[in-house]
Amino acid sequence: MTNRAVKIPGPDHPITVEPFQGRVTVRDGDRVIVDTRKALRLQEASYPPVFYVPRDDADMASLVRTEHHTWCPYKGEASYFSLPGNSERAINAIWSYESPHDAVAAIRDHLAFYSDRVRIEHVAD
Repeated sequence: MTNRAVKIPGPDHPITVEPFQGRVTVRDGDRVIVDTRKALRLQEASYPPVFYVPRDDADMASLVRTEHHTWCPYKGEASYFSLPGNSERAINAIWSYESPHDAVAAIRDHLAFYSDRVRIEHVAD
């Protein structure tokens, strides 16, 4: 058992998770990895918003699970995936909270992508 800090979002570190009303696509070059109208928009404190997209709408067959993990006291342990290919930008380009903390439970079964490694397009309805 680990002694990882667990924190609850609040006024000093707010987190909101809301359905994005529109379409989100994620491209790796010309390849479409995700095309969804079921994305979630997570806004955490003063960080830029992050789109979490359902795994069901992602080309999971093209992604490779890695052994990399990180810890966020507000969200939990993140698992990582790599994009196809061996470029440095492809490695651990995608993360997922498979057992997120209750405050962000909605992001379970979703993926998030580093915006400097893929092209994320979002168009609101």
